[in-house]
Amino acid sequence: MTYKIITAPGDGVGPEVTAAAVRVLDRVGEVFGHQFQYEEILVGGASIDGTGVPLTESAITAARSGDAVLFGAVGGSAWDQLTPPLRPEKAILGLRQALGAYINLRPGILFPALREASPIKDELLGRGFDLMVVRELTGGIYFGEKGTRDGKYGPEAYDVEVYSEFEVRRIAQKAFQLAQTRRKKVVSVDKANVLESSRLWRRIVEEVAADFPDVELSHMYVDNAAMQVIRDPGQFDVLLTSNLFGDILSDEISMLTGSIGLLPSASLSSGTTGIYEPIHGSAPDLAGLDKANPIGAILSAVMLLEHSLGLTREAQAIRQAVDATLEAGHQTGDIHRSGATIHGTSDLASIICRRITN
Repeated sequence: MTYKIITAPGDGVGPEVTAAAVRVLDRVGEVFGHQFQYEEILVGGASIDGTGVPLTESAITAARSGDAVLFGAVGGSAWDQLTPPLRPEKAILGLRQALGAYINLRPGILFPALREASPIKDELLGRGFDLMVVRELTGGIYFGEKGTRDGKYGPEAYDVEVYSEFEVRRIAQKAFQLAQTRRKKVVSVDKANVLESSRLWRRIVEEVAADFPDVELSHMYVDNAAMQVIRDPGQFDVLLTSNLFGDILSDEISMLTGSIGLLPSASLSSGTTGIYEPIHGSAPDLAGLDKANPIGAILSAVMLLEHSLGLTREAQAIRQAVDATLEAGHQTGDIHRSGATIHGTSDLASIICRRITN
């Protein structure tokens, strides 16, 4: 089977970790008999330097032509002086909009071999955790009305949180569908005690829950959720969140794993095309040094295989290779603990590739 993957390496360590993920995909192709064809597009600062804008129409057209987009990272101090519409970060926002990606999946997994790397006390980690944040990605306060005006105390700024029943319903359906493939528990995060938008959110989530009687639903205020993921992360299976709350909670959860370099993400539409990227950002201080952790990008490729290509067996083979690599004590500097061997980005990717078997 032949698949077309659009690669968007971007800036900083993006090209290095994307290259590592591509090597892993190619290894999967060798082992399982698939053919991956790649087309690279410019995004972020690289696109600004080459075209004057963070995302071109030709890049969007290419992204739409592929089975999936493998995204690296964008941003860096070289472009900090640009106005907001021209900043590198507009590239990922533009791609999400162009592909209709309203679902953001952010897993949080504690690898047994990296238990010591977590900043949380061992007794709080219990048996570990494997949870998924399902974040609404195209609505809420980030996309509501915003501006400045004269107010009671002088000049003021405002950002409006707005959600429609349609937006809440479709993201809730995705969360419940995903929970059915996991441990069948959904915790919906809101602030319904003070926010009208959260009261609508809770009402629609409960309506959706009625269509999934095999899934357990509970509600949690966002401030309590922020405490509970520290106190007992293992209690969670699927967390359903608005755009703002998911942005904050998923970053908090990422640090429980030991390093932000370990975690992937997926931005999905109602179809099969998705955007897959590690969450660590461009890390310009590590760019070109072969020190970046490639596991977040490699696990993003795992999510690509699962959600866009439906290749679950191949995805599991990569997961097992990553687990085995970490268990054998092969690590990058960000997760290094005593007794382990530090490897560079490329070398660690090679070790993982060698462990991928059918």
